[in-house]
Amino acid sequence: MKNLITKIKKLCKIQDLIQEGDKIAVGLSGGKDSLMLLKALCELRKKFKNCFSLIAICIDLSNGKMNFSNLKSFCEQLNVELLVINSNIFEIVFDIRKEKNPCSLCANLRKGLLYSTAKKHGCNKVALGHHADDLLETFCMAIKQENRLYVLPAKSYLSRTDLTLIRPMLLCYENEIIAQTNSLPLTKNICPVDHATTRQSTKKFLEKLENECPNIKQSLLNALTNPQRYKLWQIK
Repeated sequence: MKNLITKIKKLCKIQDLIQEGDKIAVGLSGGKDSLMLLKALCELRKKFKNCFSLIAICIDLSNGKMNFSNLKSFCEQLNVELLVINSNIFEIVFDIRKEKNPCSLCANLRKGLLYSTAKKHGCNKVALGHHADDLLETFCMAIKQENRLYVLPAKSYLSRTDLTLIRPMLLCYENEIIAQTNSLPLTKNICPVDHATTRQSTKKFLEKLENECPNIKQSLLNALTNPQRYKLWQIK
């Protein structure tokens, strides 16, 4: 946990992610990444002497059918307000639209609800739990599928909602997060296409590459996140 906090604190300083008086909404899915992000930000809040406040927002994709009691207990322990927003996103994506590639539509609908709820409750920032592996996978997918260079920004301004999106864990690897999951109340992902996506195949590609070229992921991360090298990772 200490190493994660150090990396998050470092990125916050480099990219000026958190400022005094911020009210940050953490997108909480119940997975390891968002739970770890919330826990880490609570620890960081102590180090920053409570100069910013937090709320957690969970979008219920099943319109009230899921049980989030474990998340509620987790947030109570952290002294963070949890908002569970019911939605019929699964019904729209799988039953009404019958999407063959559902991830994009699902993500857009989830983010729309997350952002509007954050704005409604007076937040000026939204924090998402993307990590270093997400950054590398997104970079590879953009090259393969879109023929372009793209890197997840650590900080971006959403002009339509007047919110700033931050990703404080982009320097943290997934295996570092997995090592801390015993202390997290994970909620099972009920999505029928979980682990059957392009991102999952890209993850396997990078794992194979890492086995063949040890430390290649760290080299890639260093290249993509150093603003003095290729200027790919810029605040937008």
